[in-house]
Amino acid sequence: MPKPLVPLGGRPLVAHALAAARDSGLEPVLAVVSDPAVAAAAGAVGGVEVVWNRDPGAGISSSLRAALGALGPRGHVAAAVVGLGDQPLVGPAAYRRVAAAYDDGARLAVATYGGVRGNPVLVARDHWPEAMGLTGDEGARVLLRRHGAVEVPCDGTGEPTDVDTPADLAAVEARWRSPTASE
Repeated sequence: MPKPLVPLGGRPLVAHALAAARDSGLEPVLAVVSDPAVAAAAGAVGGVEVVWNRDPGAGISSSLRAALGALGPRGHVAAAVVGLGDQPLVGPAAYRRVAAAYDDGARLAVATYGGVRGNPVLVARDHWPEAMGLTGDEGARVLLRRHGAVEVPCDGTGEPTDVDTPADLAAVEARWRSPTASE
């Protein structure tokens, strides 16, 4: 089973992650996928546009390129706020806070939780050409290291825990049941 389809509370991880992005009010919400079943789960969330990553073996950079390629022709989109499908506890308010950094002049921004960088991250359009040149498992974090980024405190909005192992899933399940897991 692809990791984004692992169930949490009766819904796939990716559904939780996409619902938070959608509920943030930011638009458009894109889900970059490379598997038909994940595409179906993403499309079922509602308000989500599915974008195909035709070269998933090329690493995380290929997903970022697919997303920015889909956003490129949309001149009204000034920045992308990027989250991950295996982080179901990131809340809508984190997306809003990171996006607001753009309005305050940030070109690159990153959510922090307890002072530790996490997701989502913001990449303004003027950094997209450089992002399109990333390769392998280089994602937006490479840009943050190269150029610095505004750190946006997102404490109280959820948490960016990755679900990579069964132990991670068990820990996330315990926190997900908590009423303050994500807002």
